[in-house]
Amino acid sequence: MTDQVRSTRLPNGIKILTEHMPGLRSVTTGIWVRRGSRHEAAELNGVCHFIEHAVFKGTKRRSARDIAVESDRLGGNLDAFTTHEMTGFAVKVADRSLPEAFDLLADLLANPRFDQIDLDREQKVILEEMKMVEDTPDELLGELFNAAYFPDQPLGRPIEGTRETVSSFDHQIIAGFHAREFSPANLVVAAAGNVEHDRLVAMVERAFGESSSAAGTSNVSPGTNGHSPVPATPILIEQKKELEQAHLVIAAPWPDARSNNRYAASLLASVIGGGTSSRLWQTIREERGLAYSVGCGGNTFSDVGVFTIYAGTSPEHVDEVFDLSLAALRRIVNETVPEDELQLAKDQAISSILLGLESSSVRAGALARQEIVHGRYLPPSEIVQKLEAVTPEDLQRLAREFFKSDSLAVGALGNLNGFRVDRSRLRI
Repeated sequence: MTDQVRSTRLPNGIKILTEHMPGLRSVTTGIWVRRGSRHEAAELNGVCHFIEHAVFKGTKRRSARDIAVESDRLGGNLDAFTTHEMTGFAVKVADRSLPEAFDLLADLLANPRFDQIDLDREQKVILEEMKMVEDTPDELLGELFNAAYFPDQPLGRPIEGTRETVSSFDHQIIAGFHAREFSPANLVVAAAGNVEHDRLVAMVERAFGESSSAAGTSNVSPGTNGHSPVPATPILIEQKKELEQAHLVIAAPWPDARSNNRYAASLLASVIGGGTSSRLWQTIREERGLAYSVGCGGNTFSDVGVFTIYAGTSPEHVDEVFDLSLAALRRIVNETVPEDELQLAKDQAISSILLGLESSSVRAGALARQEIVHGRYLPPSEIVQKLEAVTPEDLQRLAREFFKSDSLAVGALGNLNGFRVDRSRLRI
């Protein structure tokens, strides 16, 4: 680690990471939990997301209004989120407010009340959140396609759960899961900015030091029995004529977040559809005007990855957009990416990294995610070096490994104008 990044693990398993950023008067601090929706049994689908909401309804020391007023007083930048592999709570404050900010976060995580009346009310809120997804075609397609791509597997289930599971959550279920899985050994505390490491360690010890770990850390999802998820190759066509657009997804397997190929994979996705200079954007939007939103990216988990192309287009153009997207994959398989195009992708990626170094929020989040995914700190210089070392041959090798006709999957939702796909159309 650098002199600016320090690490401590308490006897109960909590990992504490800090990065001092000279010259700042702000600090971003947070508590990340090594648990997300893929660590839930099927009947508990959505419980991590529910807990993320429920902790704000009150603790043993604070009412819901106390939490809201204190958050606003600190600056109002308290953020919480749930993903498939982690749950996070973070706040950015002036450095002088760090003790109060961390006390609030620790209270939320360590002492939630989970009052049944509050849980009943929050069920209604989350059910409304689900309706918003159903009313947003690209998000709805994402959830439907994800379920088909990882059938009967935790990664295929919605992060927010289902109406059936969320409606079943009561105090006993929520408090029991929280006690088991939001235990100290599954917590990562990270901070970046004008922060003193030893001072933060002392804060964590006061808040959690006497807590024992009810559960050991684990990156294994109970729903997979320790095995990596196995993607399917669905062709999912959902006609909804009341929509104005057709929404389209093409997917393929991809390197996972721990793979040595992840740097080349990110650049490959950037070349295909990662920005306004990318091939998909230029071909589909700029040259032909067929879509307002088009692009691609890799969604990487700790043990599996998914590459997706997404586009929203008019019903009369869906076939053309689909064919142009497949043509982009064929081209990347058959032709080596020119050096100047690869360098543009590298410049874009490295600039993003360097700009992120100015943000305490970005750096605190990176510390926590790297600890949870990789178990170590990855210096920006190491990441930049890995990106710079990628060659055009690396991109073509990955394209040929992952973009194969028999491994492609397709999802379409909306006014599809008779759009149909069979396996013979997915030739690469």
